[in-house]
Amino acid sequence: MNAPTEAKLAHQLFSVNPHPQHDRLRKIELSEDAIDGFLEAVKHIDVQNLQYVPFMRFILGQELDRALGGNFGSTISQLAQDRSSGGFTVGVQGVTTNSDDYVKFGTAVGHLLGPSNHDAMSGTYYARFLVKDTDSSDSYLRQAYRLFTLHTDGTYVEEETHWLLMMKFEEKNAVGGESRLMHIDDWKERDEFALAPMGALPFQYKSPGSKNVSATVERPLFFHSKFGLAMSFIDQFVQPRNTTEARFLHDMSASMEQSPATKEISLPVGDLVVANNYFWLHGRAPFEKNPELHRELMRQRGTFAE
Repeated sequence: MNAPTEAKLAHQLFSVNPHPQHDRLRKIELSEDAIDGFLEAVKHIDVQNLQYVPFMRFILGQELDRALGGNFGSTISQLAQDRSSGGFTVGVQGVTTNSDDYVKFGTAVGHLLGPSNHDAMSGTYYARFLVKDTDSSDSYLRQAYRLFTLHTDGTYVEEETHWLLMMKFEEKNAVGGESRLMHIDDWKERDEFALAPMGALPFQYKSPGSKNVSATVERPLFFHSKFGLAMSFIDQFVQPRNTTEARFLHDMSASMEQSPATKEISLPVGDLVVANNYFWLHGRAPFEKNPELHRELMRQRGTFAE
């Protein structure tokens, strides 16, 4: 098969388009036949095998890339590292509603980007969690009716976290709860904080008990990376040493929350969103009160392959 024919075939198997709810995001649509082919190729792989054997996660990625013509992995890796975008949504197109298939699909997408981090909250490379009417957790992650403020992931762990993947498994009786996203290059007041002395000051991060991480990590709010200017921040876990630092953190968080650059996107069941964790911040809008509220999500995060 010659190169032009290969390129045409790949184009038929998936397409990359502007996302209708955010100018910087991309919306990737896949061939249903290709998804079917991927799921058939990996049906013999069980989820426990993926949890126990790290190289099997990359085998899934290879099978998804093969099903989509051989250049899907390079396409999404380039997209996730491109500062002008750095984020995309993609899903199973309604081909399956099986949660194990969702784990396999999300794992394949993530491991086309690179190796996943260990998620101490779950004890494996991904976490599945519920958002429902009542909750007694020690963070905003599962608290449905509170604004989940903008933040980056991986602030309280020693591993680098280049990318974040969130996939929606199930949703019932849910109004609200949209994903909130902000690319730091769209935040007009960014340099007011990034260029201030405290912008480069290391801050301590400590996680609550549910995260199963006991270490204290120091990170600056803003730093330079291979992706350009980057940010590391979460209001729940950062530990100011005095009132001056607390005021700076408060004002910075308020500026982000009020910025017109903070936009909401909806994610259908079976879809996932990937964002470069170095220059995208994310959060969640509150849900409307409903005793029957039920949402299940999967989270993966990791680094780009070398």
